[in-house]
This record gives sequence, structure tokens and C-alpha cells, in this order.
Amino acid sequence: MTDKLNTPDSKTTYPVESARKVNGFIFDIKKYAIHDGPGIRTTVFFKGCPLQCQWCQDPESWKKEPELGLRTGRCVRCGRCVEVCTHQAITMIDDLPSTDPSKCSLCGECVDACTTGAREIIGQKISVGQVMTEIEKDAVFYEQSGGGVTFSGGEPLMQPVFLLMLLIQCQLQRIHTAVDTSCYVKPDFLGKISEKTDLFLCDIKHMDSDMHKRFTGVENNLILDNIKRLSEAGKEIIIRIPIISGFNDDKANIEATAKFTSSLSNISRIDILPYNRGGIEKSARLSSDFKLMQAETPNDDKICSIAEILKKYGFEVKTGG
Repeated sequence: MTDKLNTPDSKTTYPVESARKVNGFIFDIKKYAIHDGPGIRTTVFFKGCPLQCQWCQDPESWKKEPELGLRTGRCVRCGRCVEVCTHQAITMIDDLPSTDPSKCSLCGECVDACTTGAREIIGQKISVGQVMTEIEKDAVFYEQSGGGVTFSGGEPLMQPVFLLMLLIQCQLQRIHTAVDTSCYVKPDFLGKISEKTDLFLCDIKHMDSDMHKRFTGVENNLILDNIKRLSEAGKEIIIRIPIISGFNDDKANIEATAKFTSSLSNISRIDILPYNRGGIEKSARLSSDFKLMQAETPNDDKICSIAEILKKYGFEVKTGG
């Protein structure tokens, strides 16, 4: 009898030998990562996210499907992309090629025709087996450093079957796994994923639900409840707080975050991540109309004061990453 793997939606089963054929969408695989969990890691970035954080460093992760990007600094305005586009999706506007997403089929003809590398397709459909091939190349580094694999995004739990199959493959090879998640996901999905995950990296962006919705597009109730569920299930958790000036860096919110976190068990540490403006440049490459805020990067004194508040509650605190 062939062993079967149940998926998070409880509607589908996969034979074990077919798991590596399951497909998903990613936009990057980063080798030798040192800020996404213990040791040296491989971080796999999933496409798709249910949140739209106004400070996002990776706006190319928002859409689940691949999308076209244009690096305007590399574009020499030669017009070759307009000439080769069989769908008439590209037109020159103010001497710069502009793509209509509703007409673009992502065929890649314009990318191939671009001699300067200005045009790119961001994201790809890929199988579990193909991802595992990349992961397996660095197994020796995981063993030597106590590292492993981190599944990030975007939101990896938006592709629960793909994620589960990857986690199972890593578990079979005794590779340490971490899931970097917003925790904005159905509790039953999270529960099934947690059974195969060694460590969770959970974001707490703001303790006030109205503020959270204003700046991310969703309320925080489900997120906080899910973090509690993971804690109650005995999962190891690292809490991550992105520090955004004018949004969540005030003392009242940091105190509230510390009090909530102190009510949980199995918290390895708290990471505080200063805002950087990298997402703004990335968003300019995309054909979608993204509206990201332009906050100030918090200075060292601000980060130190936030760290001191958290340390008073007994937490190990790491800055940067």
C-alpha cells in the first residue's frame, strides 16, 4: 500500500513519492543567510502575501504569480521590447517603455530581447524537487553551523501544500526548518504546518488592531491568536518587530508588545529590525501601482532604547537582520 501525505486543506492526499513533483511560486533562493534563524541557512522566498505593509522591503512578493519588472536605470530606450511584443502590451510613454499588465502574458520575449538586462520576470513556478536540489547542495554548511532552511516570503502559508511538502522533505533528511510568517492564516493550516516545523519567526507589527489595519491592510486579532496557539503547542518562536518611525516605535506600543510576548512560552528571543528604504526602489520596477511609505530609518539611540525596554522583561534581544 502506498503511503499518503495529507495536505493542510484536508481535501487532497499525495503519494510520498509524488511529493517532490508538487509545484509552487517563489521569487528568490538566498544561500548562506545568517539572519533568518540559527546557523548558516538557505532562505526560500515564496510569492504571495495577504498583507500589504506600507514599509515592505519585498513588494515583489505581494502577488502570488510571476510578474514583469523594469529597471529603468538600465533601460536605454531602444524600443526593442515594443517591437517584439506580440501582445501589444508595451508602449513608449515619455520615452520610457510602459507595460499594460492586462495585456502582458509573461511570455518573456521582451526580456530576451533586452540587451541591457533592464527587463525581468520576477518569480517562477518551481517544483518541490527543484527547490530541494538547491537546499541539498548546502547540507554540509547546515551540519557544521547548526543551520538549516528558512521558508519566507511573502507569506509561505499562502501556499500551504507546497510548504508542507518542502517541510516533509527537509524532515526526512533531518534538516532544521524555520517558517518566517505573519501568522495571518487559518488556524487549521497553521496547526498542520507547525507539526513539521522546528522554529517559527513571527512578526508583531503593532499591538493596536486599528493601526495594524491602517498600515498593513488587515487587523491583528488572528495574528496574535495564532502566535498564542503556537506557544501553547510548545513550538519554538522568535518574535520579530520591524521598527517603523511614526508607526510602532513609541514606548506605549513597545511596552504593549513586551507584555504580550511575556505571556507566551518558548520565546527564544526578540529581533528588532530597523526600517530600510530598499522596498521603494524595488516597487519602482513593478508594473503594479504600489504605494509605500517613506519613513525615516531609526537611529542607533532609538534602537537601543527599544532594546532596553524589551530586555527589562527578561528577553534576549537581537538588533539588525
